Amino acid sequence: MEQIFEVGQLKSNGHYALASVHGDVVYVSGQFSIDPDTNEKKFDDIEAETLRALGNVERIVESAGSKKENILRMTIYIPDVQLWDRVDAVYKAFFGEHRPARTVVPTNELHFGFKVEVDAIAYI
Repeated sequence: MEQIFEVGQLKSNGHYALASVHGDVVYVSGQFSIDPDTNEKKFDDIEAETLRALGNVERIVESAGSKKENILRMTIYIPDVQLWDRVDAVYKAFFGEHRPARTVVPTNELHFGFKVEVDAIAYI
């Protein structure tokens, strides 16, 4: 098993890896709206946070030798199900024709006050 702790300026800041690679499968930890160039938290509207989090997932799977079109499954956490339509619009534009399996989990609050968190499983 290989573990990825840094991708550019994105870093795991706790007791976890950004991703674990086992065989030809990449498991990406939950990603927030973190600026990939500075590793700083970026709080914004739900659309911008969603796009940044999805972009970070893409960077991580690419660093493992995969690509977003190889993402098999996504889990999306949002603090309010009323935000879903806005998140889904960004998600559709990001993935285009590719449709990974997906679960949406409405929660009360997300860590640091972010509006969205996403994790993924992809193949290489």
